[in-house]
Amino acid sequence: MGYRDIKFDADSVFLVGGGAGFIGSNICDALIDMGYTVRCLDNLSTGKYENIEHLIGNEKFTFIKGDIRDLDTCKKAAEGVTYVLNQAAWGSVPRSIEMPLLYEEINIRGTLNMMEAARECGVKKFVFASSSSVYGDSTTLPKKEGQEGKVISPYALTKRVDEEYGRLYKQLYGLDTYGLRYFNVFGRRQDPEGMYAAVIPKFIKQLLHGEVPTINGDGRQSRDFTYIDNVIEANLRACHASSEAAGQTFNIGAGGRLFLIDIYNHLCKALGKDVEPNYGPPRKGDVRDSNADISKARELLGYDPEYDFEKGIALAIDWYKEYLK
Repeated sequence: MGYRDIKFDADSVFLVGGGAGFIGSNICDALIDMGYTVRCLDNLSTGKYENIEHLIGNEKFTFIKGDIRDLDTCKKAAEGVTYVLNQAAWGSVPRSIEMPLLYEEINIRGTLNMMEAARECGVKKFVFASSSSVYGDSTTLPKKEGQEGKVISPYALTKRVDEEYGRLYKQLYGLDTYGLRYFNVFGRRQDPEGMYAAVIPKFIKQLLHGEVPTINGDGRQSRDFTYIDNVIEANLRACHASSEAAGQTFNIGAGGRLFLIDIYNHLCKALGKDVEPNYGPPRKGDVRDSNADISKARELLGYDPEYDFEKGIALAIDWYKEYLK
């Protein structure tokens, strides 16, 4: 089904926190294409102006350069808004281990500022990005809400705290919040550059440029890779969800499980490359295996992911071939 059949009131206003980032900019595009009014709030610390540049000048789109760590900025951005879709955060487990104080400041206090602004401005729904990393050291598969282990990185802890604030804001203040636990999102605009880049865009870039990729660990770690359009759908479905489902968290994945070495071999085959990878040490704080039980999101949000890995990776490869020319 996807997200294109989801309808909102014509005068709905959406605020996308982190709207110049990988996920946020794709959400902005989808909403603008559907004809809705969109505000994008981003300080461009990890987001990129080039991700939203094509929307500048569209009468339905407003870019606000601002920081979620500033409550007044959040309040101004949320005035008159119907739905907040907050993607603003710093990602990367390894980087969070190096910078725990910064992650606390951005991912916890920043998210809390956005939640408070939404409450004070009478926003109808507050949807926010959480992460599969909250499952921590749990070895249970598939991952199911309510069966979390101990978190093993500062990044995961920030997301766990955000979820608890979401629960409290529903319980104490009546704000309808929905935490979306993303499972390894990939697709167009995901940054292939830098030491903290996600594996799929990084591998694609290296293979296209004749470089030898490095797999951290033995390659037998598994992930539920989730195409970007599934995540757009989940955000929009959450805006339509019942108040009874608010204050809760939901796994947002494709419901599959793929080994990293198999992903690598798939990319080599798709790109016509025959390159034996290097192997490096496992990354600190990384969850070994990940596979989402998405039954709760199906039942309470109406989430029905349109893209499996094969369909999504074909589209992603086509995009990177063009982008990395």
